[in-house]
Amino acid sequence: MIPLLVCDDSNMARKQLIRALPPEWPVSLSQANNGEEALALIRQGLGPVMLLDLTMPVLDGYQTLAALRAEGLSSKVIVVSGDVQEEAVRRVRELGALAFIKKPADPEILRQTLIDLKLFDPQATPAAQAQAAALSELKVSFRDALREVSNVAMGRAAALLAKVLGVFVQLPVPQVNIFEVSELHMTLLDAQRGERFSAICQGFIGEAIAGEALLLFHDSEVDDMARLLGWQPENEAQTSEMLLDLASILIGACLAGVAEQLDLRFSQGHPQLLGQHASLDQLIQVNRQRWRKTLAVEISYSLEGHAIHFDLLLLFTEDSIKRLTDKIGYLME
Repeated sequence: MIPLLVCDDSNMARKQLIRALPPEWPVSLSQANNGEEALALIRQGLGPVMLLDLTMPVLDGYQTLAALRAEGLSSKVIVVSGDVQEEAVRRVRELGALAFIKKPADPEILRQTLIDLKLFDPQATPAAQAQAAALSELKVSFRDALREVSNVAMGRAAALLAKVLGVFVQLPVPQVNIFEVSELHMTLLDAQRGERFSAICQGFIGEAIAGEALLLFHDSEVDDMARLLGWQPENEAQTSEMLLDLASILIGACLAGVAEQLDLRFSQGHPQLLGQHASLDQLIQVNRQRWRKTLAVEISYSLEGHAIHFDLLLLFTEDSIKRLTDKIGYLME
């Protein structure tokens, strides 16, 4: 039996990955929620082979790979991540990862990768039971599942943004919450007190799932964004055009990633400038009736080496929750 360690902060991601393993691969499975837990297990001899996520709290995948090298710990690492930026792939290989597979892992790609790395011999392996036991123990909540779906979609949007801007996009762990509009209001204000924003809003609807994507640009960072893009806006109209173009990239790619995973199609409205040079307080007050109670996915992108970040919120209507739950349940089956 080969001790295999699966490290990911999402129960859903671990379940998807364990399900994608060759069923006849004779492994004993251990699981970790973050890099710190993974390192502790590797020190105990439970991670000679590890499947590692990148975007995690406490200790992320990059930090985990660096710690393995610094401590001289032995583990054959395959990174399985939603962060599909070319620079992400280059960095993990430089840190010692043997391979990179995008989420959600395709069983055939994972199988062939294991064969190529001589970690799995399909001709010599007896039937294994570890996967079935691990799958039966993993319980996935709706919030965890939607967070993982958002994580994968976020990574694809970041890869596109990285190509457009020529930078490395740093990704957070998405946050999923159900808010009354007053709670959403207070959450945003606490995080962004005192700053002024330009906001783009884009509606979407598909198969009884509807909502709006809200993208917040920090006014203090717009000039730096223009320089990255090689733009020289001469007036407010040209600045607005630049922000709308960026919003189309980020929102469109993120929604496409969600739709692909949940096997649905979104019809998207045209992105609209919701407010320019406004406080969050003004934006929320003006749109209080539009949002009411909402399921919110919060993603904050930042650009490495630049004081630039974007705050993206996917705001699903309360009526969408049942259909989303059904879609995610079907995905898990």
